[in-house]
Amino acid sequence: MALNKKDAFAPPLIELADFARAIAHPARLAILQTLAERESCICGEIVEVLPLAQATVSQHLKELKRAGLIQGTVSGAKSCYCIHRDNWNRLLEIFQTFHSQLDTPLNSACC
Repeated sequence: MALNKKDAFAPPLIELADFARAIAHPARLAILQTLAERESCICGEIVEVLPLAQATVSQHLKELKRAGLIQGTVSGAKSCYCIHRDNWNRLLEIFQTFHSQLDTPLNSACC
């Protein structure tokens, strides 16, 4: 039985990995672009923009929502989504911190 060693890592790394997993598909990036352009969007409009079926778009929206990168409300048959700005800013903050930790002078001994 495989053990999940995820909890052995620092919380910011886990959080960054969860966000990265959520945006690691071009359809999800396209959804985020669409939401950013329109500031809010009904799911049907997202389907019109993407070359994907309604069910597929819904699954991608579900993953983005699970990660907290979007928020949405359901009103009857319509679902409205928008970018969760606080969580998006958190992603940027964590990534910037991670990037700055890696941004060291090049090691000339490295291949």
